[in-house]
Amino acid sequence: MFDVREAERQAALDGYAIVDTAPEEAFDDIVRLAATLCDMPAAAISLIDRDRLWFKARIGIDQPQLDRARSLCGHAIDAPHDTLVVQDLEEHPVYAQRRRVLGLRPRFYAGVPLLSPEGHALGVLSVADVVPRMLGNPQLEGLRLLARQVQHLLELRRLMLEQGHARADLQRRHDDLQYTAHHDQLTGLLNRAGLERLRARSDVQRELDAQPYVLLVLDIDHFKRINDRHGHLFGDRVLCAVADAVSRSVRASDVAARFGGEEFLVVLPDTRLDGGAEIGERIRREVERLALPVPVTVSVGIADSASNQGGPEHVFERADQALYRAKKAGRNRVVADDTPR
Repeated sequence: MFDVREAERQAALDGYAIVDTAPEEAFDDIVRLAATLCDMPAAAISLIDRDRLWFKARIGIDQPQLDRARSLCGHAIDAPHDTLVVQDLEEHPVYAQRRRVLGLRPRFYAGVPLLSPEGHALGVLSVADVVPRMLGNPQLEGLRLLARQVQHLLELRRLMLEQGHARADLQRRHDDLQYTAHHDQLTGLLNRAGLERLRARSDVQRELDAQPYVLLVLDIDHFKRINDRHGHLFGDRVLCAVADAVSRSVRASDVAARFGGEEFLVVLPDTRLDGGAEIGERIRREVERLALPVPVTVSVGIADSASNQGGPEHVFERADQALYRAKKAGRNRVVADDTPR
């Protein structure tokens, strides 16, 4: 049972993500107040980690952490709802064996456990001196009040962490929804809505306007026949394979989308018609080499923005006309727009 309780206590401490964090003024102020209130040369806010005692704030203590086995604070959390006061450690051999080093050996110690809302002892607010001492009830009560403020600070920290995690989770959910809305669920490529959203971005439009680009429109040859003969599941497999071939063939700066059905569209920024023809031919060969039970090919139509007539819609119309000619000429080929410049 002890191991279970200790695991729960450690999990509670870990939930604050505070161990090994940088000093914070709020915690430092409480330690100074504790030392002043009790007229002590040493005071600390210590957190009890797995095998060590780590100081979040300290005065009169020259180590940032101690071995838990030699820490008086380890005794303090054994009775988490009580304040441990040892007026003279020399008169308590068990405590004296766990005396921590403060530069000088302490004789007096008082520690108030710091509790989580669930009652787990996270650490101790303590004061110490190198001579035997006594604390009056007002000082002890003041020490307990300061310990309560430490607990409030810890809870505020945990709340902020939880809110941060909640915001991050909401952002992830938002991003997932955005991805789902703008990507084809089967192939993972942009869908038509995603393509329109990208085109609506002013920075993307400025980039396209500032340089030549090529548009590829490609269609899987005889796709209806494939679906009718081999079923829609196989048709989906073909669509995914072609999408992968397209993705492997284009550059990182290019934009590929499933435009609808068996039709795909690729935007090639900063590219002229001859460069677009090379990429179109690369896609065609990559699809032709697919290891599928039946032969699969694509027809590709390409057009560029060099004529600068009518904007993207006009470029698409010319690429689509080129695709039509590729199909009419026998399919499995790349045909470039031949509109007079």
